[in-house]
Amino acid sequence: MSNALQVLTAKLAATFDMGSQNSSELISILKATAFKVKTDGQDVSDAQMTALMVVANQYKLNPWTKEIYAFPDKNNGIVPVVGVDGWSRIINDHPQFDGMEFSQSDVMVTMPGANSPAPEWMECKMYRKDRTRPTIVREYIDEVYKEPYKGKYGLVSGPWQSHPKRFTRHKAMIQCARLAFGYGGIHDPEEAQQIIGTIDSETGEITQAPAPSRPALEAYPADRFSANLPKWRELVQSGQKTPDAIRLMVASRATLSAEQLQAIADLGVQDVQPKPTPAQQPAQAQPEYAPPPADDENADFLAGLGDD
Repeated sequence: MSNALQVLTAKLAATFDMGSQNSSELISILKATAFKVKTDGQDVSDAQMTALMVVANQYKLNPWTKEIYAFPDKNNGIVPVVGVDGWSRIINDHPQFDGMEFSQSDVMVTMPGANSPAPEWMECKMYRKDRTRPTIVREYIDEVYKEPYKGKYGLVSGPWQSHPKRFTRHKAMIQCARLAFGYGGIHDPEEAQQIIGTIDSETGEITQAPAPSRPALEAYPADRFSANLPKWRELVQSGQKTPDAIRLMVASRATLSAEQLQAIADLGVQDVQPKPTPAQQPAQAQPEYAPPPADDENADFLAGLGDD
């Protein structure tokens, strides 16, 4: 066991008034509890444990009460995770913290799988004693909401489904604290799972996060296609759209047949009548030359010039 790990563990134990307990015993307890899962059946290494102790000491977070824990990553490092209680602790313990306020949108939305609606956004305003203006962060639920994921025995719901309002507020508070106090190197649980993958609630194994499934597109109705084709042709001929732009727009909403794809491609073909060749052009009669009429007022003057 490394000396650095023993020193850091003893220092952290003293911070939380845990007495003069054997550091080796405390380390064994943490190795069994502070890491959520093991990598490939291997035990947590001293290096991984030391990394966790460094972060815990830096922020004075208690790993024995789960204020901070970690996931091992694929490179034998760690992903430090701080729960909402840990975030609340380091915010309130900061010497410059001077309070925070929350506000929310009046628009309520129900996210996929959620048991109840939640505000479209929540805002956190955090004050510091050494600054004249607060730090304000707004988090939108459609950017932070975590949908149920497919587990071994079906869809697995979590706290985002049962408490979407509370967890959106947590997100706003955490992001605001990062900007107000410069907290770095720690993650909330949802961020950690995005980094390392999905954690199977049944087996505890880390798996790659599944990509959200996209519903199959229906075929574009022939009658609607025929009705819209003249409008698309006008857009192309006016230069507002290209056939490719229209194809991409329509294909994002419905499946197009080969005939429909060809019809869209043909929108770029200009219907121009060919110009006749010179041989095909009818001969035009040349008008005979006629002298311009004489000006009556200058007639006598012109006649006089001819006498010289």
